[in-house]
Amino acid sequence: MPLQIVRQDITKMHVDAIVNAANESLLGGGGVDGAIHHAAGPGLLAECRTLGGCKTGKAKITGGYNLPAKYVIHTVGPIYNDGKHGEKALLESCYRESLALAKEHNCKTVAFPLVSAGVYRYPKDQALKVAVDVISDFLAENEMTVYIAILNKASYNIGEKLFSDIAEYIDDNYEEEHTDYSRERICMNAPVASMAPYRAGRKKNDVDLAEMCECKAMLVEDDLDDKLKQLDESFAQMLLRKIDEKGMTDAECYKKANIDRKLFSKIRSDVHYKPSKPTALAFAISLELSLAETEDMLRKAGFAISRSNKFDIIIEYFISKGNYNIFEINEALFAFDQSLLGA
Repeated sequence: MPLQIVRQDITKMHVDAIVNAANESLLGGGGVDGAIHHAAGPGLLAECRTLGGCKTGKAKITGGYNLPAKYVIHTVGPIYNDGKHGEKALLESCYRESLALAKEHNCKTVAFPLVSAGVYRYPKDQALKVAVDVISDFLAENEMTVYIAILNKASYNIGEKLFSDIAEYIDDNYEEEHTDYSRERICMNAPVASMAPYRAGRKKNDVDLAEMCECKAMLVEDDLDDKLKQLDESFAQMLLRKIDEKGMTDAECYKKANIDRKLFSKIRSDVHYKPSKPTALAFAISLELSLAETEDMLRKAGFAISRSNKFDIIIEYFISKGNYNIFEINEALFAFDQSLLGA
């Protein structure tokens, strides 16, 4: 997917360029800056000495030396005071300048740390939002895979209120999986008369076996009817139809879905393409489908929304709130250790 949040040491990432949260001297420091210089070796420091430093909000590029990355893009983030001294504009500039340099050097893959979120004290949730907003705007116009590398949970925060709201929603809606369903649940589509013995106080084991079989047969028949109705349109066909109905271009759809262009091309060329569940949901989010429409699209791909799956409940939370920003959804999924939406 074009934008990914990963829990990884940025100095070990095999990408075209990694971004260094540097200081104005570019001569190394603590945190990510010190780790990158240490991993790159003395050659990096020697080249940095020739650059004449770097102003806050700007970026400069060097070789990667002993790093797996070909380049290091050094950017100087703002020191956070109170948010009223242009800190946000400067931080946005860090990401824009770094991405522009990466594009200029034909980088296809770039990894960022959370710039200014360490010793420069920029609130982590706000720093993450700035990063995601600027990177997603860039990806709307450019083809590149961008990573936000988070070393550990302590350095990551989506915002206390959002986290607590989602946690509460999960608690309210999460259901443990059961293999021994109640009579009411098994026969939810059965006629009222067939429920009479159970509702009269009889135990499950007292229910007539023939009646149970009849009830199950009805459910199988209903399920078969539902499946037959779905045979007339594949996932790919539904997706392309919805894109047309929404008046979107292909590019608008797959970029909003955080899907790679090559994968979308495969789906468009193969009417029987079977996506993964995160990919199917990513397109549902991109198309801003209702929960019922989302469930319909998932069925086309052979999936369903489950109340025993935290991943599904988090997606449902955002749909119920009318929030279809896939990057914000992925921030939340990452915070709850779930798979991200996209390819």
